[in-house]
Amino acid sequence: MPVFQLSDSLLFPPPTLAREDGLLAVGGDLSVPRLLLAYEHGIFPWYSPGEPILWWSPDPRLVLFPEEFHLAKRLARTIRQQVFRITIDTNFAQVIRACAQTCRKEGEGTWLDEAMIGAYCQLHDQGYAHSVECWQGEELVGGLYGVSLGAVFFGESMFSLVPDSSKVALAGLVERLKGWDFELIDCQVGTGHLQRLGAREIPGEEFSSRLARAVAKPSRLGKWSTP
Repeated sequence: MPVFQLSDSLLFPPPTLAREDGLLAVGGDLSVPRLLLAYEHGIFPWYSPGEPILWWSPDPRLVLFPEEFHLAKRLARTIRQQVFRITIDTNFAQVIRACAQTCRKEGEGTWLDEAMIGAYCQLHDQGYAHSVECWQGEELVGGLYGVSLGAVFFGESMFSLVPDSSKVALAGLVERLKGWDFELIDCQVGTGHLQRLGAREIPGEEFSSRLARAVAKPSRLGKWSTP
């Protein structure tokens, strides 16, 4: 399959035309309208610093249905003991920068350059992107961020400076999404870490069908409050 070159027009090729590795298109920009259009169709940006913007839509797709989240006994005990304090949308910028810095420390590189950070902060300012923070005292020790459209949360990245902190943040998010009848959390590509928490791969065709129904529902725009 060819990789499509995007123009200034707000258009994406159908995700079914993505390469076997999930790469669909190159170019374009990280404006809020383009990012929202991408997520609406199951497409997301992912590239390394110095590369052009790359747009992906992998098949199969890793998703977590909120009702299938696996809360292990040890993790449930940690939550009951209130080892951590969870907040939502308290400091989005701090969370996304912590995600970028944590990747660098682990020697994996990062796709979160200043352009990406700025783009997602704009999405947050407009009520589409959200963060979950995990604290020990006054120290941010874990968290995650993503984009919300309709009844879908598109998970982007998470970080953990203390064991279980990102898992506790995810558990807090799942409980909130269950209460709002969200249908799925898009985890993008397969990782053993998320699969142990209940995420599973589904065919791209099934993902597209579920996504179309779920994003058609009203979006919860604006800042989300802490439980």
